[in-house]
Amino acid sequence: MFTGFTEQTIQFFLDLKFHNNTEYFHQEHGRYVADVQQPFYEMIEELAPAMLKIDPRMEVRPHKCLSRIHRDTRFSRDKSPYRDHLWFLFRRAAEPREKSLFYYFEMGPSRLSWGMGFWDENREALDIFRKRMRANPDGTLALIDDLNMDGRKLMLDGSVHRKMTVPPEIPERLKRWYLAKDFYIGKIAPDYRWIYSDRILKEVRKDFISLSPLYRILRGYADETGSIG
Repeated sequence: MFTGFTEQTIQFFLDLKFHNNTEYFHQEHGRYVADVQQPFYEMIEELAPAMLKIDPRMEVRPHKCLSRIHRDTRFSRDKSPYRDHLWFLFRRAAEPREKSLFYYFEMGPSRLSWGMGFWDENREALDIFRKRMRANPDGTLALIDDLNMDGRKLMLDGSVHRKMTVPPEIPERLKRWYLAKDFYIGKIAPDYRWIYSDRILKEVRKDFISLSPLYRILRGYADETGSIG
């Protein structure tokens, strides 16, 4: 049962940051499993039932959802072998990461965020979303209002198409959505103290569920275009 992360979780990340080498990690691997991997796994397991209700094809096995602590340094100037933070993703099982639609949670000593979006630009799916906006701007606004993003302190983020023209029928509040290029909705400044209890689990679950209507719509657009896979 997930009861929160601990000071030991954060301390492991901090220690690893200052002793970022294979010898140290192997020496402290037991701490990593007990203080870091296990609570992440427990959080994933607690979220799994809600995620499967959102999408029955969602990958929820902890070892498939949690990022590797080992960094891929082949194309990076930073050759540190280990990360000082971790994240997990909920997305469809065996689906290629490129353009995939996913939920995410990321945590480390200096970061805490979660939300939902496309891994990379998915022009095909978002073009259908733009078509919906043009055909039914009031309905699209109602969908977005129902997400209660202000109340849940969630914000649309990502880059925009700078040369794209916004049609006159698109209302002001939809313009940022219409111009979205790579697309995600993230939590705004969550309280870091939440990580030390099951409050973090409850907040993440509420936000993931609140975003599910938009997930299902975007998922349908991606399936329609075959833009993923």
